[in-house]
Amino acid sequence: MLPDDYTVTTSAEADASSPLLPIPPSSARLHGGTLSVHPDGEHYSYAYGPTGLAGLCANTYTLRCAMFASIGGLTFGYDQGVIANVLVMKDFRTRWPVGPWELGLMTAVLELGCLFGVLGTGVFADRISRRTSIASACAVFCAGSALQTLARSLSQITGGRAIGGIGVGALSTLSPLYMAEISPPEVRGSLLALEQFSIVLGCVLGFWTGFLTRNITGSLSWRIPLGLQLVPGILLGLGVFALPDSPRLLVLHGKREAALASLAKLRLRSLAEARTDPLVQIELMEMEAEAVMLQRSTPINDGRFMRNEALAWARLFDRRYIDRTLIGTMVMFFQQWSGINALLYYGPLLMRSLGFDGSTVNLIMAGGVNIVQFLAVLPAILYIDTWGGRHLLRIGSVAMAVSHLLIALLVFEFGGQWGDHAAAAWVAVSCVYAFTVAYGTSIGPIGWVLPNEVFPLSMRGKGAALSAASNWLNNFFIGLVTPPLLESSPALTFGVFGSACFLAYLWATYVVPETANIPLEAIDELFRSPATQDDILMKKQVERELGLYDLMHGLTEDSSGESE
Repeated sequence: MLPDDYTVTTSAEADASSPLLPIPPSSARLHGGTLSVHPDGEHYSYAYGPTGLAGLCANTYTLRCAMFASIGGLTFGYDQGVIANVLVMKDFRTRWPVGPWELGLMTAVLELGCLFGVLGTGVFADRISRRTSIASACAVFCAGSALQTLARSLSQITGGRAIGGIGVGALSTLSPLYMAEISPPEVRGSLLALEQFSIVLGCVLGFWTGFLTRNITGSLSWRIPLGLQLVPGILLGLGVFALPDSPRLLVLHGKREAALASLAKLRLRSLAEARTDPLVQIELMEMEAEAVMLQRSTPINDGRFMRNEALAWARLFDRRYIDRTLIGTMVMFFQQWSGINALLYYGPLLMRSLGFDGSTVNLIMAGGVNIVQFLAVLPAILYIDTWGGRHLLRIGSVAMAVSHLLIALLVFEFGGQWGDHAAAAWVAVSCVYAFTVAYGTSIGPIGWVLPNEVFPLSMRGKGAALSAASNWLNNFFIGLVTPPLLESSPALTFGVFGSACFLAYLWATYVVPETANIPLEAIDELFRSPATQDDILMKKQVERELGLYDLMHGLTEDSSGESE
């Protein structure tokens, strides 16, 4: 029977133009939410509440859990922001003079460590709890941060960044993965966008911390900002065990009752309410269906760890899933080659190439990029599930491409004589900020959303890890080549990034599906390859066996009975 706190609109009362049977919220309801069931009883959609800010406020517990988990992104952002100042500090440059290639290597080695971190996460993410994995990654990150803070040589700085990178890379996979798996469908995009918000917040804190300590005498000028990296690492590592376990991973491990308890807590239901709540039962059955499909489609574990891991990774490149793998890896490719991290790592150098002299002016101008990006992420968090990620990707890519290409033209035309063309220099700076706004509202947050949505449960850990590996590999190349490329031709540098943004527009237009407001377990239906269709048929059979469609049939019968 349908709970008393649900009211139902029957097919006779529904809009004739709509094939769905909406179940709207009643003013007397204890919990919000809607369920729309197709007359065939098999196609449906549901939401626990509204999208956007109202949806986030409707479930502040899950919002708080996601915000705390997103501290993993803060560790990455802080390192990005602080290194721009450390590299130009007087004491640091006096101790260890470095050329362009050494500068690039020291900056990019963190990304290389991150690459190993995400690949390792892909092996262990599904075998142990998300919380234990996050705590382990925090311990590695703190070890690397401590080595940088206490460094007595440039090699120790470089080694500390590599070790810390392993932890940052693991967190870049684990934090958004956990956030995706605890999120209700109607605000999943908003909660995942918190990862980018946290990264940018870290950039702002890191940059301005370094800016404030730059004039301290001696090595404390750079040891203090590097040492403060330990704070978020320790906070997340100790506090993560207060978060609920991922209900999807619990189902995958066969712990149905624990999964129900965790899901009830995340959806603001008591355990007794969750046992009869249609939305909770539907979501739990979807998780069970994916777990059963995994058992039926994955070879029996014969104890051969390396062989099984190789087969699991190989599935990402199977014709059933290659389109999803390409979406996850390419969105990270375009996120990096948009040029944002070149601005963050080498902001002062870029501002100098645009004709602004003086270390303080350079640092303030580059730090402004962080603040603008921080503010630009806020609309994406609030409206990504309303506007749709694909739509934001297309608009943002065009804006970024135009901004970069205008800068390239201005640098080509006026480079070396900015003093005589102050207006052109300020137009170039305005384009830098316009690009930052476009990035912050589009591919910045969406780069963390798509990879954690498109993969099925059985492959989500490894799929998200491979996507993050694409991020760090491309980030490594950006950090390595930007200094010599800027030294050779600033106009060419901006031209390369602008071309990449235009390609991102074409890719978003013709390849990327819209995933907003779709349950994770229903995203399979967006991919139309014959092999994927076979999986969808198998999934429907499993859902039928688990009783999901009987539940839908009961709801529609209750709807018809109440309307009479």
